[in-house]
Amino acid sequence: MSITAQNLTLLTDFYEITMMQGYYKNDMNTRVVFDMFYRKNPSGNGYAICCGLEEVIDYIKNLHFDYDDISYLRGLNVFDEDFLDYLAGFHFTGDVYAIPEGTVVFPREPLVKIIAPIMEAQLVETAILNIVNHQSLIATKAARVCYAAKGDGVMEFGLRRAQGPDAGTYGARAAVIGGCIGTSNVLCAKQFGVPALGTHAHSWIMSFDDELTAFRRYAELYPNNTTLLVDTYDTLRSGVPNAIKVFEELRKAGKMPKMYGIRLDSGDLAYLSKKARKMLDAAGFEKAVICASSDLDEYLIDSLKNQGAAITSWGVGTNLITSADNPAFGGVYKLAAVEKDGEFIPKIKLSENSEKITNPGNKTIYRIYDKETGKMRADLVCLVGETFDCSKDMLIYDPYETWKKTTLIGGTYEMKEIQVPVFKNGQCIYESPSAMEIREIAKRELDTLWDESRRLVNPQKVYVDLSDKLYDLKKTLLDHAR
Repeated sequence: MSITAQNLTLLTDFYEITMMQGYYKNDMNTRVVFDMFYRKNPSGNGYAICCGLEEVIDYIKNLHFDYDDISYLRGLNVFDEDFLDYLAGFHFTGDVYAIPEGTVVFPREPLVKIIAPIMEAQLVETAILNIVNHQSLIATKAARVCYAAKGDGVMEFGLRRAQGPDAGTYGARAAVIGGCIGTSNVLCAKQFGVPALGTHAHSWIMSFDDELTAFRRYAELYPNNTTLLVDTYDTLRSGVPNAIKVFEELRKAGKMPKMYGIRLDSGDLAYLSKKARKMLDAAGFEKAVICASSDLDEYLIDSLKNQGAAITSWGVGTNLITSADNPAFGGVYKLAAVEKDGEFIPKIKLSENSEKITNPGNKTIYRIYDKETGKMRADLVCLVGETFDCSKDMLIYDPYETWKKTTLIGGTYEMKEIQVPVFKNGQCIYESPSAMEIREIAKRELDTLWDESRRLVNPQKVYVDLSDKLYDLKKTLLDHAR
């Protein structure tokens, strides 16, 4: 469910509407196929996590031009009255196919496919790119951060540094889908049913006469989850000793919290966490959690792990919610086919850059798994209607670097179509799982990747092959264009 009932129909680039009027005036509203895909994994990653479909569904369900929209467009003195009359009665009548949220995806695969009259398909381009690009980016970044944490809980703490309320809220949802255990964003937690998490700020400590009193009052308020921020004044001389004193008082009173520990938000986290661990253990608090925040990302977490830091819980903010090292996903939306006499005629976009040449036609995607391990072997982009016999050998190769190839022995692999129908004739036929359910889907999906494809640096590339039929079609179109 979207955060608000806001009508996002005008969340589009101006040229989408000027093109719509051009199609209208030229009586061009034939059905077309558009693919939304991306060309390069973010952050040097070996995969991405598809995210944002739930908001895309809400957006398409609510598509309409209300009175104020028509009045605004009329005031631009660009659009004719007959076209504005058409917009006043506009609603989406097309089909949408998509890869479900939480699915591991790769470059050049259609994450969303629109089959609709061209005016409708053109209008939805910008919003779909805006939604899927952002949320897939953050879900992918979260998956990297959680992988670096090696099973420790990662909390999303980035709202105050996000680029606005929507980015902070939908970004937090995407981060949870990518693997975070919860978020500090209360609106996100309420709206999407994910855990709300957090401790307290330095201002809580500073508002009391002394640190010990602040810790005592916090422990009284939250007896079941007492995590104390220990770096307001002096972490090892004041913060940790005062936290231990409060824990000792709680233990003596028989009020030991179910969850308790400390949080570090500054300084040398490896050194401080190891020292704090020794102090807590010496006092008999071996179960105390040590949580860290402080401008973390996957590389710093990985480094702290390698240094033996005694941290088992991580709060990650700015670098996660903004994907600071790679702030754009780079998804595009390209025409793939135009209907003529009831048949889709494939279209191709050419470029001197081979990666920008599009794959033509009405397509779907099959995922190929190793039958014994359940691990992913490759993806196969093919034309709709193609069938494959898993009992036969299959040659797969990189369609851009064709010398990179391997043969899958018949009977050792299995295939699954990963694109699903979402809208049919303008009606939604798909029900989105909850955010926490999608998180579990993403976890299972990530488990199908080989470790070599998950490493943070220089991951092994997963093949995204084209079926022979699609490859031949593409080659034919390229040859005809010369």
